[in-house]
Amino acid sequence: MDITRAFIKDVKRIVIKVGTAVVSRGDGRLALGRLGSLCEQVKEMISEGYEVIIVTSGAVGVGRQRLRYRQLINSSFADLQKPQDELDGKPCAAVGQSGLMALYDSLFSQLDVASSQLLVTDNDFKDPDLRRQLSETVNQLLGLHVVPIFNENDAISTRKAPYEDSSGIFWDNDSLAGLLALELKADLLILLSDVDGLYSGPPSDPRSKLIHTYIRDKHNEEITFGEKSRVGRGGMTAKVKAADSAACAGVPVVITSGYTTDGILGVLRGEPIGTLFHNDAHLWLPAKDTSARKMAIAARDASRRLQALSSVDRQKILQDVADALEANEDLIRIENEADIDVAQQVGIAESLISRLTLKPGKLSSLANSIRVLADMADPIGQVQKRTELADGLILEKTTCPLGVLLIIFESRPDALVQIASLAIRTGNGLLLKGGKEAVRTNAILHKVITDALPDSVGKDLIGLVTSRDEIPNLLKLDNVIDLVIPRGSNRLVSQIKEATKIPVLGHADGVCHVYVDKAANLDEAKKIILDAKTDYPAACNAMETLLVHEELMKTGGLDELILALQTAGVKLYGGPKVSSLLRIPGASSLHHEYSSMACTLEIVKDVHGAIDHINEHGSAHTDCIVTEDNVIAEVFLHQLDSAAVFHNASTRFCDGFRFGLGAEVGISTSRIHARGPVGVEGLLTTRWLLRGHGHVVDGDHGVTFIHKELPLEVKLQDINCRTANGGDYAHSRRLYHSVANGF
Repeated sequence: MDITRAFIKDVKRIVIKVGTAVVSRGDGRLALGRLGSLCEQVKEMISEGYEVIIVTSGAVGVGRQRLRYRQLINSSFADLQKPQDELDGKPCAAVGQSGLMALYDSLFSQLDVASSQLLVTDNDFKDPDLRRQLSETVNQLLGLHVVPIFNENDAISTRKAPYEDSSGIFWDNDSLAGLLALELKADLLILLSDVDGLYSGPPSDPRSKLIHTYIRDKHNEEITFGEKSRVGRGGMTAKVKAADSAACAGVPVVITSGYTTDGILGVLRGEPIGTLFHNDAHLWLPAKDTSARKMAIAARDASRRLQALSSVDRQKILQDVADALEANEDLIRIENEADIDVAQQVGIAESLISRLTLKPGKLSSLANSIRVLADMADPIGQVQKRTELADGLILEKTTCPLGVLLIIFESRPDALVQIASLAIRTGNGLLLKGGKEAVRTNAILHKVITDALPDSVGKDLIGLVTSRDEIPNLLKLDNVIDLVIPRGSNRLVSQIKEATKIPVLGHADGVCHVYVDKAANLDEAKKIILDAKTDYPAACNAMETLLVHEELMKTGGLDELILALQTAGVKLYGGPKVSSLLRIPGASSLHHEYSSMACTLEIVKDVHGAIDHINEHGSAHTDCIVTEDNVIAEVFLHQLDSAAVFHNASTRFCDGFRFGLGAEVGISTSRIHARGPVGVEGLLTTRWLLRGHGHVVDGDHGVTFIHKELPLEVKLQDINCRTANGGDYAHSRRLYHSVANGF
């Protein structure tokens, strides 16, 4: 849960204000679907122990609709030819109040919830006795689990015109809701609108941005309001005024959309929905404004402390992380199931939900992969090259961390664990930004992992970015962040590459191919294509296109492959040749990542046709040939331009853990720095260490170069072990052990 929404856990009594634009449709009729959704959410809130008070608008609109209809049917043809006077708001309110309340009562009755109507005027709040009686009545109703529904009694209001007169203690239902929240000691006020919250400008303006937390000193002069409500009295201006007043008096307020089916419940789950008004909001401003750079610098500083530890100490950190994941499995699973529920409710694609889900055994598998990573040789300080440049002048090329990594990933919470463990093993600082679909899972995984870090390193080693608004600022920090690795859609990767000067490593998509040659063992081919497609259809290394040698059409091999896939539930789409010859619908594109139980099928002339097809339509990720002809296999392996090319093996093997890398931060289709599954080595760079004895260049006259290659093993005599005065030898001995142990 975002720190700005932490107060939600203590909320019990809630006032919900329903605006006219939520109650009614564009034509003025009641929006039955939205009201039904509101009542269903209130029912669920009551069952969870909340006390709910509703302040509703819409009576005038409902009454006007009814009176216009009565006026129409009671008018003669001659009357209809005359200009029609605008109906006064007071009789409209009198007619509409009963109809609106009857609808609420009917909807709540269907849900076995009792409701009550309370009509108030401005004058009621001028009488202390009436105010006290109002509070007592409401408390009694709530104690009986009855929902009080308030509305201003516009029919007898002393205002000259309900839509124009803004005098008095309250002047519309927004200010009435704020007043009632204070009077009835509510813990939260929710103002429902026809937009997602408060924007920096008119919501229709594409340049306007949603404000997640309103801070008066910051936003008061920045906001440009659009037109007032199309049907109500005040629009967003009135809501902001009421929200700001209530928040300053100590009642948190959220302005959010009343058009969603679970917006209120989302607010109560602590999700960053709508715009929050809070009395302490100004205290959050400094941290928020500077968090991007500070977070990156803190991660860098923590990474340097991590590098200073011994290899054994860094191993222990990983072992502690693995143990912590298993110890907190139940808690992690609860948070993951909550994310899945939300994803299903909002209609997220099944392929994304599959990636989001931490299936049984997944956490144990992740913990085991971390232990494998911990047992690997220490990657930091490994000597790759040793050269004696001149007599006694030793140069070493050694491995070292890249620095600070920014990983942006979508709905794959397991990626967070893999990436964090690799960062720890390689001594890198890390900033993580996960998809909103996995917000709760990512938060608990981040907490479990950082809690396992020792104080000598600090939790800042791994930062979790929770707001999308921070991403543009982070992408500008090319002097602090050393590498960006996006894991997600083609669009995500492309957007990040265009928005930053920081090097970007990753793949845009995973359009993986399997080519079944005429010399293939068909039983083996069926096993491979079924595994490549059905083992995990949403994975980036799953088969998306099956290419078949044209000879298999004549031998019946193609029919066998089609039957095997269809029997397994795979939906087939044909390329141009297949669609013209078989009853298979055409594929929308030959470069398509289905991420589901579907794939493209196409016929090619031979191995060269397969290579040409893959080079043109593939993504240079992972491709496979199935054949018993080793000569043909070698042609495929050496002429295909992909990061990973397999012979008689499923594309699903392209994975950091399966490659023995321990884990991976992603699979790169780049050609610079790292390619294929990026594990430990892909997160390292090199530096040069030079040890001498007072050597100087002196225009190249002061040294005689020999450039002699030396063994990679560190030997005691290669360290400057001077024995003069006794103490220096002991110091050099300690230096030797620190070098031999990877610092």
